[in-house]
Amino acid sequence: MMPPIYVLARDHLERAAVILRSDDRRSQQIRSIIERTINLMETDRFDRPEQTGNVLDFHQYRRRKDDRQLL
Repeated sequence: MMPPIYVLARDHLERAAVILRSDDRRSQQIRSIIERTINLMETDRFDRPEQTGNVLDFHQYRRRKDDRQLL
């Protein structure tokens, strides 16, 4: 489940995408960016509950390791 702030942000982005339904190139580019952002927000990243035990989630470990390497 997505945190409420992400749901609100997604709703605002969806409204902005609707406003940008113009045919000019700049509006299309901005709408594309907004739609990609919405898709990124809807990934399964929020579907997994936080683990509080001592069991290591290798998928989460690799993702965090990859994120740190990008910095």
